[in-house]
Amino acid sequence: PAWLQILLERIINQYNLKTIHDIWPNLSIYVHGGVSFAPYAKTFDKLLARPITYIETYLASEGFIAYQTRPGTNSMQLVLDNGLFFEFIPFDESNFDFEGHFSPDAETLTIDQVEEGKEYALVISSCAGAWRYLIGDTVKFTSKALSEIVITGRTRHFLNLCGEHLSQENMTRAIAMLEDQLNIEVSEFTVAGIKYESMFAHKWYLGTPGDIKSIDIEAVKEHIDQNLKDLNDDYRVERIAAIRDVMVEVLPLHLFYDYLRGIGKEGAQNKFPRVVKNDKLNDWENFLNKHHRNKTST
Repeated sequence: PAWLQILLERIINQYNLKTIHDIWPNLSIYVHGGVSFAPYAKTFDKLLARPITYIETYLASEGFIAYQTRPGTNSMQLVLDNGLFFEFIPFDESNFDFEGHFSPDAETLTIDQVEEGKEYALVISSCAGAWRYLIGDTVKFTSKALSEIVITGRTRHFLNLCGEHLSQENMTRAIAMLEDQLNIEVSEFTVAGIKYESMFAHKWYLGTPGDIKSIDIEAVKEHIDQNLKDLNDDYRVERIAAIRDVMVEVLPLHLFYDYLRGIGKEGAQNKFPRVVKNDKLNDWENFLNKHHRNKTST
């Protein structure tokens, strides 16, 4: 969605239009996939003259995995008859370590053994030769009867510094709630877990197309923190014990895409990670120092 959003904005600016429907009046359906659409919804609405239908898909190089089959839901139905065999590893501490690596003796379930509402890492085997391949995504069944799932994140894109078990789904939902609460747009975000005062802290980087100076950082911080407490009991407990602070930095949206462009990852097949760790966090911080912070401080 991020790169299509940029394309639509440039078309509108190039031809001095009010909305994309001025030049594409028949636009009525947008099929998307690869990343949660929720952070982009508000911005997309402003580019359109009327509501359109959004259809989410889940496909990868290894095969077509799932797609949205009915309106009124954000769940997707697994494609069970097209050359893919699915297995599911419960995404918990008994099967995965702190960095998201799975245990050699991890428990593996077939589709008849899964439970609704629990997170699983997806494993696939295919007619093309993939054999028990851990694709790197985590999913949750919303309807076992309909074989419907939602993607909740990546096996290595989560925060669990001290037992908070913060999933990408939690983060995305907290940001969507924040947008409604403060009437702001947050089209991109990423989070880092850092050492802080002998304990830990979470640092949020938020990308907005709006006026940064008009945003109340303290209000943003308080809402994100409270939203996560409401969404995740483990986070609420660790926020009292080990997570000493929540830090927020609001950035111009273009910096996220400039960074991707700078590392050769421009285009629709690339997306900004929702969690940055280790060397990637250092690279991101160095980029911000060079291209944003040093400039705004002078």
